[in-house]
Amino acid sequence: MTSEFAPHWTLDPAIDYLNHGAFGACPRVVLEAQQELRSRFEREPTQFMVRGLEQGLDATRTALAPFVHASPEDLVFVANATTGVNTVVQSLSFAPGDEILTTDHEYGACRNAVEAVARRSGARVVVAAVPFPLHDAQQVVDAVLAAAGPRTRLVLLDHVTSPTGLIFPLERIVPQLAARGIDILIDGAHAPGMVPVDLEGLGATYYTANCHKWLCGPKSAAFLWVRRDRQAAIHPLVVSQGATSQRRDRSRFFLEFDWMGTIDPTAILTVPVALATIGGLVPGGWPEVQRRNRALALAGRRALCDALQVALPAPDEMIGSLACVPLPAGDPDAPPPVNWTDALQAVLFEQHRIEVPVFQWPKAPRRLVRISAQLYNNLAQFERLAAALSTLLPSGARR
Repeated sequence: MTSEFAPHWTLDPAIDYLNHGAFGACPRVVLEAQQELRSRFEREPTQFMVRGLEQGLDATRTALAPFVHASPEDLVFVANATTGVNTVVQSLSFAPGDEILTTDHEYGACRNAVEAVARRSGARVVVAAVPFPLHDAQQVVDAVLAAAGPRTRLVLLDHVTSPTGLIFPLERIVPQLAARGIDILIDGAHAPGMVPVDLEGLGATYYTANCHKWLCGPKSAAFLWVRRDRQAAIHPLVVSQGATSQRRDRSRFFLEFDWMGTIDPTAILTVPVALATIGGLVPGGWPEVQRRNRALALAGRRALCDALQVALPAPDEMIGSLACVPLPAGDPDAPPPVNWTDALQAVLFEQHRIEVPVFQWPKAPRRLVRISAQLYNNLAQFERLAAALSTLLPSGARR
């Protein structure tokens, strides 16, 4: 039995797809809207790009801004949140002795981005150790604030962590960092559509997030928000026509980011359709979508913990629609995983037709299974995963 909402997506009904958090999934209506835009693009490319693109991007800003409680003037578009993080850190200048602070829960690609910048500049990356499992959100606050020092120039934090599925208590951390004069870059890759986002109220300096995950937009749609007083220092990774534009009718921020050569902008232009589509699937709109997904993720997490005989690894209030459960340790002598996943993931897919990520974290042999809950899922799918893991993992290893 599938969810009543599953027909809105094109996902293979023969697979229990529990990995929405990795790449998202587009509803049929959104895909059709993007295809129509692509057809218009090809019917008259000059009209679409030269005379129509700016209007389309502004329409997306206008639709997205109230959803994330921001001014449209502070939003530009990037391909994904990793690009957004790279855009910020590569725009900034660091000197030997400067420190960039992040946590050991940060997404690997974004951790690599700050490490690369630090190597080139002589700065140092400081990594705050946040425990997992953990008892309460204050442990995150304490770990980050203890690691921030007088040389800290920038702090990179997740809004919702990718490897552990935790909602970080940014409302407690950001004001204290800002009071010390430290700039904050938030990697919000998973947040919009999963949890309420209030960019103007949060108080961060920079915020980047995907529209292809929990907003269910097409791939290659993400945004970067930059506080107004810092926009002059932030430049896209691609230097293009806007860098020398003499126009005065648009901000330099827009002129540089809105045109980076000939790309396919239809994913970004389709975001308003995704916002309206998902928000229109249930009475109550987006708040009800988020409530349902979170309730399902919590139920699925409990089913896994019960089957594996492990305690809940984090309090419910730190969970949105993404959740991780520790698994028994893998083989310490096994070769490095292919594509960052544990061999157990392949077994679940090939033998049980369950698509769910299993990965080594923080390093082998420790590993986690991460579940995602979207409207197209139902509890029976998570119960099938729990049953499969019960058969695949030795009973003596469960604790």
